[in-house]
Amino acid sequence: MARTQFESLQIYRLAESLSDAVWTIAREWPEFDRRTAGLQLVRAADSVGANIAEGSGRGTFADNRRFVRMARGSLYECKHWLRRAWNRQLLKADEVDQLKTIVDELGPKLNAYLNSIGKTGSRAVPQGRRFSNPQEDAQSPSSNH
Repeated sequence: MARTQFESLQIYRLAESLSDAVWTIAREWPEFDRRTAGLQLVRAADSVGANIAEGSGRGTFADNRRFVRMARGSLYECKHWLRRAWNRQLLKADEVDQLKTIVDELGPKLNAYLNSIGKTGSRAVPQGRRFSNPQEDAQSPSSNH
């Protein structure tokens, strides 16, 4: 299977790392904790990467930005569940260090990626503009100027 654009994004790979680490940790929790906080935490962590992937496949900069914002919201939800897990003594200190490193790197990179979507050089691309298609661009009236 060919690699898609989102798979080469550093933020997507970080989101995968977060998701895999959360999965590995939560699987070891007692059943009640796994079925309550663990399930919510895994869903939130998985949603970060899923939203990055979906936004990248939507075809417009506006849609991509919308899904990156949802990814950021899922990251914040993940932080919430990590705080709950820590307060409920479900996380070990080394697990917190591992997850904190990923979360602290992913948050600012998501914001930077969000700010970069639709920009070419220093010029912002209009909101409704689709990802560049050289054939459409060559035929557009504005390309005759």
